[in-house]
Amino acid sequence: DQIKAIPPERILNLNVGVLGHVDTGKTSLVKTLSSVLSTAALDKSKQSRARGITLDLGFSAFLLPLPDHLRGNNDTDGGAEASSHERQDASDNSKSYNSESSHDNNLQQKYDLLQVTLVDCPGHASLIRTIIGGAQIIDMVLLVVDATKGMQTQTAECLVIAEMTTRNLIVVLNKVDLFPEGEREERLQQAKNKMRIALKGTKFEDAQMVGISACVGGEKVAAVSGAAGEAGEKNAIT
Repeated sequence: DQIKAIPPERILNLNVGVLGHVDTGKTSLVKTLSSVLSTAALDKSKQSRARGITLDLGFSAFLLPLPDHLRGNNDTDGGAEASSHERQDASDNSKSYNSESSHDNNLQQKYDLLQVTLVDCPGHASLIRTIIGGAQIIDMVLLVVDATKGMQTQTAECLVIAEMTTRNLIVVLNKVDLFPEGEREERLQQAKNKMRIALKGTKFEDAQMVGISACVGGEKVAAVSGAAGEAGEKNAIT
């Protein structure tokens, strides 16, 4: 109810492109994160469901409190002293600092909430134009990689698109549940090392990496488990 009371103009929107090779779990990740779905989200079209792949851009979102660094929570006196000192130095660094501080303060005055809009892009090679179309509107990229396979053909293509369109990228190593439990940490670290090598020479060579399981066992296993659970509930009721 509190969120509904916030006017739309007080919500800061961030477009995050979810890119990667086909069948790396992009849509599963989007499904896990999202709380608001558009009519085109999660492969709702008949063609997508029939072919079992994402064919067009999907849009969904979730809401977060405005991050602390955008709320202007720094000590006012300390900030004034620092600004005064930097003005005396008249250095380029101080100008940059003052500019960023002013920008953050303006954001704090304008917005109360952060909306992360996820742009779920296809991973199939034949749909590269659609992927490029989605990349035109994104502010950052989640590059989804199958941790058991590493870099694949469309992973590399999506990386090139990301380099042309954004400075912000997080590598999401999905399906880590497929690693044997006793070897999981070691295998995940190996996957990260391989990705780090693949990113060398790009502007994302220091990108943050995270290992996840967007859907433990995969969508098919989850669907079967869900159907079995629903059947059990119905039997229990009758």
